[in-house]
Amino acid sequence: MRVLVIAPHPDDEIIGVGGTIAKRAKDGDEVYVCVVTKGKSPLFNDEFIEQGRKECRKADKKLGVKETIFLDFPAVMLETVPRYEFNGKISEVVNSIKPDEVYIPHRGDMQIDHQMVVDAAMVAARPRGINYPKRVYAYETLSETGWNIPNVVNEFIPTVYEDITDTYEVKLEAMAIFESQLSVFPEARSIGAIEALAKYRGATVSVKAAEAFSLIREVK
Repeated sequence: MRVLVIAPHPDDEIIGVGGTIAKRAKDGDEVYVCVVTKGKSPLFNDEFIEQGRKECRKADKKLGVKETIFLDFPAVMLETVPRYEFNGKISEVVNSIKPDEVYIPHRGDMQIDHQMVVDAAMVAARPRGINYPKRVYAYETLSETGWNIPNVVNEFIPTVYEDITDTYEVKLEAMAIFESQLSVFPEARSIGAIEALAKYRGATVSVKAAEAFSLIREVK
């Protein structure tokens, strides 16, 4: 099976799907990560950007990712990119990999980059032809999911739980590589918060650790 995780920024894939990535790779599936944006000066300095890239490659390798693809669209400035160009690049990735499963951010996330990535990914994953993705899931990203204005559209409603008991530790190890992004608990983007969420999602379905997803589409 081929799995594609689309991440607006480096480390989103670890926070939301890290345990599942490691589990799929352990089972022999091909897992690809597409990191959509890159920090640009003057908002981000070159040293910080390069550190994030190195951490991303190392963390993804830790999880067993086959390939990490960087698209280099400007972080926190995606609205400056022509929509046809943005949609086209995401579609190129999906059409090239031909994934069976695709994981995308939650549409209700507060960060506009996340929202725009979701919209482009859904264009790319349209059920056309014979090679479109048969399963599309939304994942939750601590520090973005749940911080938007509360309403029925923005709420993350999990419908699928992946038991990551056997890959939970490697997820934490991969996240620990992202020194440029980590904060100290109780900050949302911290090892402590990731542990808490994994245990809470696991307790919901009586396993030690889990990742929760919202099923967008499944074709059987």
